[in-house]
Amino acid sequence: MERDHPSDATPSDHTPGEHTLSDHTLSDASVSDDSVGAEPAPPPRPGLTPPRLIWPVAAGVLVADQLTKSLVVARLTENVPVTVIPGWFQLRLVRNPGAAFSLATGTTWVFTLIAITVAVVIVRTSRRLGSRWWALALGLLLGGSVGNLIDRLLREPALGRGHVVDFLEYLRFPVIDFPVFNVADSCIVTAAGLIMLLGLREVPMEGRPGA
Repeated sequence: MERDHPSDATPSDHTPGEHTLSDHTLSDASVSDDSVGAEPAPPPRPGLTPPRLIWPVAAGVLVADQLTKSLVVARLTENVPVTVIPGWFQLRLVRNPGAAFSLATGTTWVFTLIAITVAVVIVRTSRRLGSRWWALALGLLLGGSVGNLIDRLLREPALGRGHVVDFLEYLRFPVIDFPVFNVADSCIVTAAGLIMLLGLREVPMEGRPGA
């Protein structure tokens, strides 16, 4: 009669439903392998910060100024008005040796130096801008200054003494007899008004919440 031999299989060390340390180690390794193979999330794209905002504003002003001047020079006869709003507004091509709005004629080289200085100061200041309103104001000022500077450098009669092209003219304007001007002049004056307002409201260039 044969005797029963004990089974070669060993009993399980843990009951069903329990997880051993080795189970967790294998699971963690699997998760780690999956995360290594995944592509990293792209870094967040920075927004249009004030130091960056100044450049598209200035570029937009410069393009608009030079484009309108080129069209006016090509299509209008000097000092021959073209009516836009009868009795109120017209186009009239004039060549201005002075400052914005045909002021201080006869001192072209002085305003060439001033325009260069203004452009350099704005470029250096732009690095510490923290206010979008200041960036807008300085962008308008930079674009307008460079627009008229290009005329003074490249137009007749000579390098550095070129005459600025003006062509916008109000016929009826309160208080003063408004001089002929251009797009760059408008942006310079708008920038000056905005800078004055920011100064009155004590908004720092470095910015503050909501500035």
